[in-house]
Amino acid sequence: MHAALVIMAAGMGSRYGGNKQVDGVGPHGEILMEYGVYDAVRAGFDKIVFIIKPDMLELMKRLCGDMASRLHTADGRPVEVCYAYQTTDTLPQFYTWPEGRTKPLGTAHAVLCTRELIHEPFCVINADDYYGVDAYRAMYEELQRLPRQGRATMVGYLLKNTVSANGTVSRGVCRVEDGWLRGIHETLKIQLFPDGSIADVAEGQHRELAPDTVVSMNFWGFMPSIFQELEAYFDHFLRCEAGDNIKAECLLPGMVGDLLEQGRLEVSVLHSADRWFGMTYHEDRQAVAAELQKLHAGGVYPPTLRT
Repeated sequence: MHAALVIMAAGMGSRYGGNKQVDGVGPHGEILMEYGVYDAVRAGFDKIVFIIKPDMLELMKRLCGDMASRLHTADGRPVEVCYAYQTTDTLPQFYTWPEGRTKPLGTAHAVLCTRELIHEPFCVINADDYYGVDAYRAMYEELQRLPRQGRATMVGYLLKNTVSANGTVSRGVCRVEDGWLRGIHETLKIQLFPDGSIADVAEGQHRELAPDTVVSMNFWGFMPSIFQELEAYFDHFLRCEAGDNIKAECLLPGMVGDLLEQGRLEVSVLHSADRWFGMTYHEDRQAVAAELQKLHAGGVYPPTLRT
């Protein structure tokens, strides 16, 4: 089965303090995207789409795109590599870009920018997260089972394994019943405390969250029919929510939650045996590098991904 991996890499990494998507953390300077590409191709994905800013093209080709284009799936299929640009050029004419805004318009808009490139089942990931080998295998298998419309899938992770000791994080907090997503709420300020407790501390509140709560790490699986829903959701966002807010974002969990409430989408929740890790803050970098070193030493990856 043909399937695409879509990597969202256009974000600025403001909390990280630099462009974390291109920070080499592997033993030979590999970036986290390289691990996602390598694992996805091993699982069967034969197309990679990088969502980037236009000025990142040559850098992305050098750091990851050229490596991806040399790969083949286990059954010998070559890997197609494409680049999509998250820019203001594709915005509807009725929307005026607010003065002073520098941030992209969010993950829903990012995926919408790939519409002309995607014609097969596809998986969406963050560029700065490590999801694990097993997650891509589970996703590829589930994509083969999805009908053409009305269904999607996601890989869920336990909240306690996705928080950072170095500051607050944003997570899509999920309500899951019998393997199906029943609701999702984008929670923007989750804090890990020294005693191990976890709470939503947005707007001065302190709402405890169970450590074993399932959260979305933006590991989604869709069919191409989702683009029609994405376009409508993004149009509504621009007309009714964005306004002059220079930080407003149109996010994938919001769209999924909206469709769930309307009964227009069912989402299966997959679980991975592997551990997630990522770099929200620059202080997370050392721990991530150490985890990757262990995976190389344990034979999960060859000595270098840059063959």
